[in-house]
Amino acid sequence: IQLSLSLPPPPTEDDVDLEALVNDMNSSFESLYSTCSSVQSESVPLLQHNGQVHHSTTSPKQRLRHSQPMHILAVRRLQEEEQQLRTSSLPAIPNPFPELSGSPVLSPGSLPPCQPSGTYIINIFSEDGMGKVVEIPADMTARDLCQLLVYKSHCVDDNSWALVEHHPLLGLERCLEDHELVVQVQASMTSEGRFLFRKNYAKYEFFRNPLNFFPEHMVAWCQETNGAIPPSQLLQNFLNSSSCPEIQGFLYVKEMGRKSWKKLYVFLRRSGLYFSTKGTSKEPRHLQLLADLEDSNVFTVTTGKKLHSAPTDYEFCIKPNKRTELKELRMLCTEDEQSRTSWMTAFRLFKYGIVLYQNYKIPQQRKTLSHFSTPVRSVSENSLVAMDFSGRIGRVIDNPLEAQSAAMEEGNAWRKRSQRMNILGSPSPLHPCLLNSVIHRTQLWFHGRITREESHRMIHQQGQVDGLFLLRDSQSNPKAFVLTLCHHQKIKHFQILPCEEDGQIFFSLDDGSTKFTDLIQLVEFYQLNRGVLPCKLKHPCTLVAL
Repeated sequence: IQLSLSLPPPPTEDDVDLEALVNDMNSSFESLYSTCSSVQSESVPLLQHNGQVHHSTTSPKQRLRHSQPMHILAVRRLQEEEQQLRTSSLPAIPNPFPELSGSPVLSPGSLPPCQPSGTYIINIFSEDGMGKVVEIPADMTARDLCQLLVYKSHCVDDNSWALVEHHPLLGLERCLEDHELVVQVQASMTSEGRFLFRKNYAKYEFFRNPLNFFPEHMVAWCQETNGAIPPSQLLQNFLNSSSCPEIQGFLYVKEMGRKSWKKLYVFLRRSGLYFSTKGTSKEPRHLQLLADLEDSNVFTVTTGKKLHSAPTDYEFCIKPNKRTELKELRMLCTEDEQSRTSWMTAFRLFKYGIVLYQNYKIPQQRKTLSHFSTPVRSVSENSLVAMDFSGRIGRVIDNPLEAQSAAMEEGNAWRKRSQRMNILGSPSPLHPCLLNSVIHRTQLWFHGRITREESHRMIHQQGQVDGLFLLRDSQSNPKAFVLTLCHHQKIKHFQILPCEEDGQIFFSLDDGSTKFTDLIQLVEFYQLNRGVLPCKLKHPCTLVAL
């Protein structure tokens, strides 16, 4: 009998089979549980006395060392076993209704699980300090609460709003993950902690560009393969709990209970954060545990240099999920903003894994909310295209040169209409020149008379992604404006100067080469064309009043 086998073609580098990865996770979890059970039953012969071999059975917890990486699910299994041992030592509780369960006592497994119920009062604050009281159910997630606030505040839902856990006295803040229960997070916060509602465009930036997100020297798997990694393979290795890359590099670590900092070589694994006591050695005997990932969260430190005497401005910390004091925090510091973002993103990926990817995909799948149904509006950054309506039907202009020519022609037609209205008289009660000078103040991206430092702070808080921008009044020229734009995690400022032509005021970024009648037209143009800017305007820096 001859059998013919046909092998499937090898996957291409750009194929990302993440749905199959999710299905494979269940089988790997079951095999892990069976492995943990078999490890517990093993016994090791230690001594031979009078011809008899004595076996010593050691528990998994006794064999576990902090310097050895261990799967996070195995740790959870050990914690469950410890809980069962504690409950088994408790006295038996008489069963008041033995005829219903058939047992005269209540066993721990027969007791119903304790789940939060009822409604809770949550205080939400906006960035201007104003608060809003919201009554939510106990099982409401951070994503559902954000969409509720978007609906009540009449905001545009572009899937970038986030709930921020803020501790002003400690100078810490972090964005809640979409699947986290708000009531449980509030229970672990101190009295001075509060929730903030604001945008965060960088929350899922890793999934949009996984290959270029981490520097190659930080990922140990990248170094072993000389950087030749397909994007799909790198993404799957970060999400797959059984094979995840190791993040490594130098960090400044603050000594517990002291003000001094040490520069150490640090390794981030699923089992925890370690540092090497001997240079860059990875040997288990040279590794010591810095922090655990299971019962901790990573926070951005906003007052690092002032409060902790940090060596740089790029500080973050690992905080246990309980009401902790300042001395219990593990303070860390990097050399630049890209390194800090990479370490904090790796912490979230190692802790949550595939759950983060599911949070990223849910808005794209348009799933309905579990608690309420709202008309959610969405605006995509790719929804603005150049159109030609000169014929009987409109068409999309695909050629960039033709699109630029059409934009210039439309701009000239706009100016001619404005000049004609100036001559004949405007039907509007507001003069066109006066209207053009104030109409931008109604836009979400315009923030008036804020300082340069305040614009930096707003860009930092909302993600520092490419294309994040705002407009403000110029402090040096009362008739000019400033465009603040983020590109490659660096903030740049471009002055918008007024220029007069034929008795009419125009605004320009490039010394009069491209002129616009108002700032709205200028923003819309640079959302479609990069022009003299390093990138297009993509994400408006927005504040909301609750």
